[in-house]
Parts: sequence; C-alpha cells; structure tokens
Amino acid sequence: MIVLAIDTAGIDCSAAVFDSSAGRLLSAVSEEIGKGHAERLMAVIDQALDEAAVDLHAVGKIAVVIGPGSFTGIRVGVAAARGLALSLGIDCVGVSTLETLGASHRATSGSDKPVLVAMDAKREEIYAQAFAVDGAALNEPAALSAEDVDNLVKSLSAESTGSWISKTGDRFDIGTVARIGAAKDVAGARPKPLYLRGPDAKPQTGFALARV
Repeated sequence: MIVLAIDTAGIDCSAAVFDSSAGRLLSAVSEEIGKGHAERLMAVIDQALDEAAVDLHAVGKIAVVIGPGSFTGIRVGVAAARGLALSLGIDCVGVSTLETLGASHRATSGSDKPVLVAMDAKREEIYAQAFAVDGAALNEPAALSAEDVDNLVKSLSAESTGSWISKTGDRFDIGTVARIGAAKDVAGARPKPLYLRGPDAKPQTGFALARV
C-alpha cells in the first residue's frame, strides 16, 4: 500500500510517500516555514508525489499529524488529509507528535527500554506521554506541570524506563509519521486535532455584538 503522510503541526510543512509493502520510504519533503502552512501544503504534497513517481490516485492511505502542536497548523493538516481521503475514498489515520518523537528516538538510539516523551507546552506546562518498547502508549497524552511529569517518571519503573525530553518539539520526522500511519489499522477513522488545552489566544469579552 502507498501511504501519504502530512505534517503541519510544527514549524515544518512536510509530506512523505511510503510503500508499506516494500517497507520503503519513497520520498520525503520538508520546508521550514513557521507559518503559512495552508498556502504551501499542496505544493509540498505534489513535490513528494513527483519525487516518488507516484500518482495521487495510487495512494491507499493518508496519515496526518494531529498534535499536540500549533493550533492553526494542526487544523490545516487534518482538514487537508480528511478532504483528500474523502475524495479518494481511502482511509485517513491520525498520528500524534508524541508518538512520532518516541518512535524517532527508539529508531535513532536503539533503546530497548520504554521512553517518556515530553514537549514544552508553554505556560509552565509540558506535553507528556510514556511509551513501551513496542511503541504502545502507557498513559494518555496530557498537558502536565513539571511536578506531575516528575511523578509520572516515578510511577514508571526506574529500572526499565529512560526519560527523554524532546529538545526539538516543533519538528517531527515525516518518514516516521508515514511508517506509524502505515502500521495503524483504523478503517473508517476520521482523525481529529489532538488539543490538550485551550488556545493561547482568547477572544476579548465585552465587545461581541448581540445575536438577533
């Protein structure tokens, strides 16, 4: 199966094409843009498909990063992925930034221990989730205080768990996203943004016009 992976949850606008039958990454394109994902995403997807020499209609599944991350970026990616999946009549699966970082860490470090993934969530909070050696989640993703993260570490076996704090929490390996998405069996799923707290920007009160 050909899997198209999309990521707009951080500072990158990324797309990759993965052949799950061969276990081979056919292409991966990432542009560090910070903002403006909506304007660049389709061009990045087209480039990834061109480099892989794959037609869009050959794609059998779409994987999209659902967060946590940039509120606006996540919405762009999820909406695009769901729209493409609907038009092509194929499955669309969500992949979290936390599981992506955990899988990337295991792949590069060769670790045979569970891992705790943590990302700076701002406002003195940390996005955190622990994963077993096989990648299975050991707890639900959450926005925690530093004290709560410390307690989470202590609740896991100090003998078998290595703690890893992401230093690049706004960048996610698109090849890893594609591999995770290819392995997920969630037929008929409709991925939703993974928001672990409300947005930083709040509407001002007292200035709204009354509804009539």
